[in-house]
Amino acid sequence: MDSLSPPQEPYRNWVELPRDVTASILWKLGAIEILTSAQLVCSTWRSICKDPSMWRSIDMHNLGDLWDMDYDLGRMCRHAVDRSSGGLVDVNIEYFGTDDLLQYIADRSSHLKRLRLVCCYSISDEGLSEVATKFPLLEELDISYCSLSKQALEVVGRCCPLLKSFKLNNQGCRNPHIECNEEALAIAEHMPHLRYLQIFGNKLTNEGLQAILDGCPHLESLDLRQCFNVNMDGHLGKRCIERIKDLRHPYDPTDDYPFDAEIADVGSSEEDYPSGFSEIDFLSDDDDYYEFSGGSDMSDFEHLYFD
Repeated sequence: MDSLSPPQEPYRNWVELPRDVTASILWKLGAIEILTSAQLVCSTWRSICKDPSMWRSIDMHNLGDLWDMDYDLGRMCRHAVDRSSGGLVDVNIEYFGTDDLLQYIADRSSHLKRLRLVCCYSISDEGLSEVATKFPLLEELDISYCSLSKQALEVVGRCCPLLKSFKLNNQGCRNPHIECNEEALAIAEHMPHLRYLQIFGNKLTNEGLQAILDGCPHLESLDLRQCFNVNMDGHLGKRCIERIKDLRHPYDPTDDYPFDAEIADVGSSEEDYPSGFSEIDFLSDDDDYYEFSGGSDMSDFEHLYFD
């Protein structure tokens, strides 16, 4: 061999990696990639991918272009839940969650600690309230940009006494005439053990904020960005600064906020929607989204994925 030639890299057989190392690598791919590709590589990887320990956490938010996918996401999520064998503790069904899917998860996941339901417009007050009783160990909940009322929040608070982190974010609106403390009061009265609260774009006033401070004595982190009805001057603002370790004020920068932080125009039709999204963003039973059920390309190969 030419002495000037670069040394050859030794051949690596990835199948021979220790099982725990391979599992750690595969887990980082996410549920969709595991079910549709990784588990089909070889029998060793398939065996690892079917291990219940791989499915303690199911994160399906990284969907790429949701509207162009050929997969039945609901069915895929159900299969992932089945693989957890009751050991699921963390699940994210952002954008595609429904009452039926949430019920399926609740019936099989009594140890759930973290639940993320962002932009799940097909989850109703009744649906969330019904399953809340089955999540007694829940510690973290994110129901941002959903169409849920204070009644659902009250049920969640009563049924999930260990809740420590709660996110209820919406699009900010500068209109000072739109004031509502219902959600703030529900949080204050029924979630006393919260340590982290993010209510970006909420319409609460100083009254609602005062109630939260009184009702949640363990609060350490509070995000009030774009809560434009809150006035942080005077005694209330001082109290927040003295009590809350990580405090985000209504007019603080939104650079690190993971969603669109554009403020709704005063008097726009967007105010008709609790989340601040326009009508075109809402899903209905007639939307093309449901083409993924039944006749998708995936159905031709489901025996490979779901056996």
